[in-house]
Amino acid sequence: MRYEIHHAPVFSTLHIILDAQEQIKAEAGAMVAMSPSVELQAKTTGKGFFGAIGAALGGENIFASLFTAQEDGSELILAPSYPGDILVVELEGNGLFAQGGAWLASSPDIEIQTKGSMKALFSGEGLFLQHLRGRGPVFLSSYGAIIKKTLRAGESYKVDSGHIVAFEETVQYKIRTASRGLMSSVFSGEGLVCEYYGPGTIWIQSRNLPSLAKVLEPYLPKPSGNS
Repeated sequence: MRYEIHHAPVFSTLHIILDAQEQIKAEAGAMVAMSPSVELQAKTTGKGFFGAIGAALGGENIFASLFTAQEDGSELILAPSYPGDILVVELEGNGLFAQGGAWLASSPDIEIQTKGSMKALFSGEGLFLQHLRGRGPVFLSSYGAIIKKTLRAGESYKVDSGHIVAFEETVQYKIRTASRGLMSSVFSGEGLVCEYYGPGTIWIQSRNLPSLAKVLEPYLPKPSGNS
């Protein structure tokens, strides 16, 4: 498998070249174009029945797309559903956590599980995180550009809720107020943040969809009341 990311960091597309019988699993609906020699099948996102149920509870599609090349040099183009960048993480038996909706594609050898997290819920990331583990490439999408931060053992770093894309499973985190005082956190507009502790790497997105929704809200049509 060979891959390149084009049109980064705003309208990124993932271009993959597969040899005969090579496979890649991707989010349902992510395919932009492909060679006639690529075969598409629908597979459950998680492992088995309970994996599929976990994906549904986490807001993910129950089904994913499995692409199989029938000839050498088969091309596949994937893209996320919103503008932003694509992150590639090569796993070598280790794992990482990604926010719900960030997974775009991965080697079929990568196991994807949905993990419930009350900390994630209170941080504004949603109740569920995706745990990806195994060997091979993982492709994650972001809203906006991606910022990479590697933490030393014991080093900490605060990230505004909703801006985290993924973090290595060696990284721990706690929910904090943005400032020492609760009132300062509220009036600053920041509220709660995640404080991450190394060792390990975290990936941050430069924009978040809830903030965009707040900006657009005044311009959206209002439902008319009953007369």
